[in-house]
Amino acid sequence: MSLAATIAVAEGASHVVNELPIPAIGYGVIVFTLFLISAVVTFSFRDVANRHSEKAAAYAREHGEAQQH
Repeated sequence: MSLAATIAVAEGASHVVNELPIPAIGYGVIVFTLFLISAVVTFSFRDVANRHSEKAAAYAREHGEAQQH
């Protein structure tokens, strides 16, 4: 069988399309929601070092570290 005949037979075969379980925009909404959740979790840890500055200062005094951030 020639290459042209093989291509012609392949083009004549039915094309199988697998439908997505949800619309394509749904995947974007899900990923964006996960991004926002991770941003909120990250934002919740802001200023944690300053909340424990007394402990950090005491540790620095005990261990001889003069440099504070």
